[in-house]
Amino acid sequence: MATQHLDDVTQGKVWTIAEAKARLSEILRLAESEGPQRIGVRKSFVIVPESESEQREVSEERMPMGRYLLERMPRDIYSDGPYERGLERPIPFVDYATDEEWTDDEDVK
Repeated sequence: MATQHLDDVTQGKVWTIAEAKARLSEILRLAESEGPQRIGVRKSFVIVPESESEQREVSEERMPMGRYLLERMPRDIYSDGPYERGLERPIPFVDYATDEEWTDDEDVK
């Protein structure tokens, strides 16, 4: 990225419309020939040719959130991934009291 320091331009000089157009055309030409150009003093902007911008958008195609999360899910010895529906899993609390055993008449007063 070519960088030019334009002290003579930024020291309070007011451009005519023709000068502003010429300078903008130069920045656009540099963006096309040398790559993205940064402009701005207080707030920075980047000038990029449309073809390069479209190419970046295509390469950064979005995927559905579910697929994104699954592809980035940590995999280790304790994690096999999401469970399939319908698979029976052991329930560790099966041998505990049922609801009827918890509601005896003598406990409820």
